Amino acid sequence: MTEEQPEIYVSVDVEVDGPIPGPHSMLSVGCAAYQLDKTLLGTFSVNLETLPGAAGHPTTMAWWATQQDAWVAHRQNTVPPEKGMAEMLKWLRALPGLPVFVGFPVTFDFQFVNWYLFKFTGAFPFRHSGIDIRTLGMVLTNSNWQRTTKEHLPRRFWDPLPHTHVALDDALEQGAIFCNMMAEMRERFYGGGK
Repeated sequence: MTEEQPEIYVSVDVEVDGPIPGPHSMLSVGCAAYQLDKTLLGTFSVNLETLPGAAGHPTTMAWWATQQDAWVAHRQNTVPPEKGMAEMLKWLRALPGLPVFVGFPVTFDFQFVNWYLFKFTGAFPFRHSGIDIRTLGMVLTNSNWQRTTKEHLPRRFWDPLPHTHVALDDALEQGAIFCNMMAEMRERFYGGGK
């Protein structure tokens, strides 16, 4: 039996120009690697060139027109997707444990990251799995899915971190929320233990 690796919880946020990868592009990805005690082990971010032949979705692009500062931030210093994903994979593999994807919601961000990593590196470093912060919110607030958006979650889960629609800022914010939720869950259900 092999020894279990420590888990590193990688909060991931993507900024995109449409609802799905392929026809639309991932413009930026930010990652913040946390231990459950909220120790930040490191960060990664990269701005990507758009995919050849892809185009922004009209609804998404109309929203970006209202977020000019963030749009400018992730259109600077762009790199080809193959270079950016190779750098992300190298960063993930250098973490001191098993990377576990954490998203808010996991289904959206994971589809882009998984697609890009496989297309441009051939690797699945997250092994088709991830933790959804909104599901944790349902458990901790005894509510439904609709009541787990950021405007509805109790403020006790939040640290005073910016939410800017710049991928790394949002990944840091979401990672802290995840750690705060996990701390409350462990305290409530297990008396602070595992």
